[in-house]
Amino acid sequence: MPRGQLPLNIFEPRYLSMFEDALGRGRVLGIIQPGDEAAEDGAPLQQVGCVGRITSFSETEDGRMIVSLTGVARFRVQQELQVLTPYRQVEADYGPYGSDLIADIGALDVNRDGLVDVLRRYLEANNMSADWDAIEQSGNEALVNSLSIISPYGLKEKQALLEAESIAERTEILIALTEMVLAQMAMATGSNDNSVQ
Repeated sequence: MPRGQLPLNIFEPRYLSMFEDALGRGRVLGIIQPGDEAAEDGAPLQQVGCVGRITSFSETEDGRMIVSLTGVARFRVQQELQVLTPYRQVEADYGPYGSDLIADIGALDVNRDGLVDVLRRYLEANNMSADWDAIEQSGNEALVNSLSIISPYGLKEKQALLEAESIAERTEILIALTEMVLAQMAMATGSNDNSVQ
């Protein structure tokens, strides 16, 4: 997500090669999901990804790279390039997502109360806690994008979050997905309770 922080643990040789090349080319690289959850190498890619800038990294003793990638802007795949590198490359079109370069655009339209409410209920239902002071201090864009990145949803749901037209739309998708999970949990709990009676 634009301005979101994505931690990466890079250890595969092809991605180490991509990382090293990115360091020499402006420290940017694109993240894009496969078109199918069971996709193999060479399978079609999703049509929208996000380019990020390497903002910090460290190397472990076993040769892995621990990287922090900060999202810059989404892009639409124009075409996949025929390359000799071990990693895939695409021609990216950033035009449809030019507003990603403007921080907090549309942040005032976010249903923050609804998002915080559903987050609180989700955490309680899963016996989890959160740093509520940090949540309250974070801006709408940072909160929505961070929750989108760490949300436990699948490929299709994550792609829908990425492709949302605005932060407000992304918020509504997050709320809807979480409400569905909460409803499923309530039904499962109810069915377990009935079987005990």
